[in-house]
Formats: sequence, structure tokens, C-alpha cells
Amino acid sequence: MGSAGAAGEVMSREETDRVLERLDAEHEAVESSLLALQDHAGRRLLEGAELAGTTAHRWARAEAAITALWNGFEVYARTLRQARELRERRRWPSRDDLVELTRLLRGTLTVPGAGLPGTEGASLSGAQKLAEEVTLGQLVERMNGWYAQALDVVAAADSVWSALPARIDMLAAELGRVRSLAHSVGVRPGEHPSADDLERITGELTVLRQEVVRDPLAFWTPTGGSGAPGGGRPDTTRYDSAARALEEVRREIDAVLAVRQDAEQRLMKLRDLLTRADRTLAEARAARGEVLAKIAASEVPAVSGPPAALHSRLAEAVGHRRYAQWHRLSPLLEELEVSAEDELQRARAQLSAVTAPLAVRAELRGRLDAYKAKVAQHGLAEDSLLIERYDTARRMLWSAPCDLRAAEDAVLRYQRAAQEALQHRRQTRDAAGGAMNMGAE
Repeated sequence: MGSAGAAGEVMSREETDRVLERLDAEHEAVESSLLALQDHAGRRLLEGAELAGTTAHRWARAEAAITALWNGFEVYARTLRQARELRERRRWPSRDDLVELTRLLRGTLTVPGAGLPGTEGASLSGAQKLAEEVTLGQLVERMNGWYAQALDVVAAADSVWSALPARIDMLAAELGRVRSLAHSVGVRPGEHPSADDLERITGELTVLRQEVVRDPLAFWTPTGGSGAPGGGRPDTTRYDSAARALEEVRREIDAVLAVRQDAEQRLMKLRDLLTRADRTLAEARAARGEVLAKIAASEVPAVSGPPAALHSRLAEAVGHRRYAQWHRLSPLLEELEVSAEDELQRARAQLSAVTAPLAVRAELRGRLDAYKAKVAQHGLAEDSLLIERYDTARRMLWSAPCDLRAAEDAVLRYQRAAQEALQHRRQTRDAAGGAMNMGAE
């Protein structure tokens, strides 16, 4: 310890009592913190673990801090005990007692190995001092710093170990379940990308768990701006990435399982779609022959043959189902379903394009007969001009081959004649009605 003169002015009895009361409270708080740190699960795990990397480096410094903390606490407790014993000798301490109390409470103390590398107690070369002279107040500040340094490492390591290994183990168990399902549907490494992904995820989880156990602080993200020891959270970036990758594989395997369950129904639907497309194309080819025979001066598009490539791939899908190659059947079915729907729509479009001239002829026939009925309703069925133009249009529409352009012109001429005749009939009727009204007046 330092000399008595270093204590400065001698403290009074009241002042020594106040300082002793404060130091007793600090002693109790430091002791409680030390015992809590000693019993901390993270500290016990760190002491028994084979550490590496960041954690090994920081734990070595934390162990030195804990050693310094206990050494400092021992000096602190011994000095406080000496001061308490001296104060309790007499109710009214003598001048010599107060001088000694002042020396104990305000003077400097010799603390063994108080400095840590990187602190004021270390030399420029990084080596620790064998001892250091500090006051009780300075010693408390040092002990608080050592405690915070040690607790930061212990709490962070414990948080990582409490969070990540268990989650990795649960994910590995889920990985085993997915791998079993994948094997049951023929998804195997080297044959399917999902199986290769499972192997990659397995390797990543194995390495990740080893790294987390050996170097937990490499997976710790401190909270910005927080000065509290252990403030932060475990870094789960790599775990989250593996979990997402496994979820994608699981969805792929579920899709393959779904294919196994409804493969026959989907194959039947595909057969039906292709059969309907074949029939539609056959109908289009027959209709094209009819159009070429019945319609003149009309460009009729050619009709393609049956979708042989789709039929071949459908047979391939049936083979995959027969040999339980579900991982190959799944993408093939999805592609075939789209292609078959497109093929049916294409066949229908070709039928519509081929039969368009027949539809035009049917529309012209309907329009011609509709005007004929309208003319008859107004008593113009015997009009010679209308009869002539009707017969001309009808002859064109019911002849083969039918010239649609000429027939349409004939129908339009009949329409105009019918409209003029009907208008003339209305005007004549209106004039006759007016004359009758004038005669009545």
C-alpha cells in the first residue's frame, strides 16, 4: 500500500462512517455480481469448450479479466475488512485511528496483475505489470470494467449457444425427413437438382454447427449504441439461408408427391385434350374440303396434321409413371398440360378460320330470307323487281361453288330494293290517309 501522506487531509469520524457504509454496499454488489458470473452457464460452457477464432481470443482476455477481478476484489475486501475492524475498536476513534482509516480508505493499494493487455495497466509492449498502485475508488472502476468485459463475452456466447445449435439440430431433423421423402419418389443425388441441393444443405449445416460450437462470437452481432454487456443478437444469416433453401426443396418434393397421387387423372386429362384437338383438326380438314367445293374465289388456309410430337411426349410421360420416375414426370406433366391446352386452342382457331366462308354464306342466306319475310308482311311479295333480285341472290347463295363477293352484292341489291319498296308503300299509305282526312272535313 502507499504511504499515509498520500491520503491527504485526515477524515473525520462522520466522514469515515459514510465512506464505510458506501463501500460496504459496493462490496455486496460486486460480490453478488462475481458469484453470478461464476455460476453463469455461459462461463461454464466456455471453460469446457474447445474454442477457436474470435471466441478463443476474446475468452482468453475475459479469463484474464476474471482473474484480475477476483484479485482486485480480494484486495478490496481485505482493505475494507481492516478499515471496518479498526473503526469498530472504539466508539470515538483517536487521531491515530482516523489517520490510519484515511490511509486505508483514500490511500493507494497494491493490486497484483491489475492491468490487462490494451488497458492502462499494460505496458506499451503489451506485457502486464506485476502490480499496480490504485485507490479504492479506482479499483472499483477497474473491477466494473473487467466485469463488463467478461460478462460481454460470456453472455454473448451463451446467447448464441442457446439459439443456434438447437435450431440447427431441428433443421437437420427436418432435412432428414425431406431426404427420406425425396428418396421415396426417386429424387437422388446426381439425378435431380433437388437431391443435390439436399446434399449441399447437409454439408452447410454440419459445418455451421461445428463453427457455432467452436466460435460462437463469430455469430454475434452487437447492438449499435448499446453499452450494456451482452447487448446484441445472434447472427442467423447462414442458418436462415439454409432454412430457405430447404423450404424450396421441400416444396419441390411436395410437388413431386402430388404428381404421384394424381398422375393417372392428369394423364387421362391430357389424353382427352389431345383427342379433342385431333378431332377438331380432322373436322377442320373435312370442312376445308367442303369449303373448297362449295365456295369459289376464297382463300382457305391449310390445316396442320395431328400433334405427333405431343403424342410422343405423352407416351414418354406414361413410361415415367410406369417406372415410378416421379421426379421426371412432374416437370413433363406441367409442360404437357400447357402444350395440350395450346394445341386444342390452335385446332379450334384453324377450324374457325376454315369454316369462316361457310359462316359468311349462312349469314347472307339468313339476311336474304329475313328481308323476304319482311317484304311479304307488307304485301310486296308479288313485286316483280323484288322477285327478280331475290331469285338472283338465292341462286348465287345456293349454287356451288358460291362466289361470296357476287352473292353479297346481290343480297345488298335486294336489300336496297326492298327498303325502297317499303318506303314507297309507307309514303303512299300516308298520302291516302291525309286525303281521307281532308274529305271528312
